Amino acid sequence: MGLDEAAAAVRDGDAAVYPTETVYGLGADATDADAVAGVFDLKGRPRDKPLSLGVPSVDAALEYTRPTEREAAFMRRFLPGPVTVVVERRETLPDNLTAGRERVGVRIPDHETALALLERTPPLTATSANRSGAPSVTRVSDLDSRVREGAGAVVDGGETPGTESTVVDPGKGVIHRRGAMADDIEAWLQAEQ
Repeated sequence: MGLDEAAAAVRDGDAAVYPTETVYGLGADATDADAVAGVFDLKGRPRDKPLSLGVPSVDAALEYTRPTEREAAFMRRFLPGPVTVVVERRETLPDNLTAGRERVGVRIPDHETALALLERTPPLTATSANRSGAPSVTRVSDLDSRVREGAGAVVDGGETPGTESTVVDPGKGVIHRRGAMADDIEAWLQAEQ
């Protein structure tokens, strides 16, 4: 399925499966509480585990977040890339996206297809396209049938590398999950204290 069809599915309130530079993602309109709830249901994910926000650029992220100067500098250094950056959210994002928390993970994939989709849609949920607890999906053929059938669109971009993004809160200097580029991120956090 093409990007225009995937964007149309998102605008209709459905989720789309799309490739990134890490694994396949599951994206629905992150500003729509009902669409976000649908992603939790598709994944079978506990509602107390927040989802991240996928956007096409740091400037787009600033419309939905309030990073500090240090956090914004970190975002401009490492995004787009295989990094999820945790910053303060704006009230325009629904509570269920962040499980009621004041901070949200921001993801800007360094992947041509993912960025092209994000340019055509509102901000998307940025979460892996697997069922909760199952391995991440690196090929469309590995999608759980419930996710495949529940998504409004599936964009096949071939096999993805499979490395998880590094999740980091640069304001607190904490790496929550080590993944791609973790050593570079750790060096930046230490140098910029």
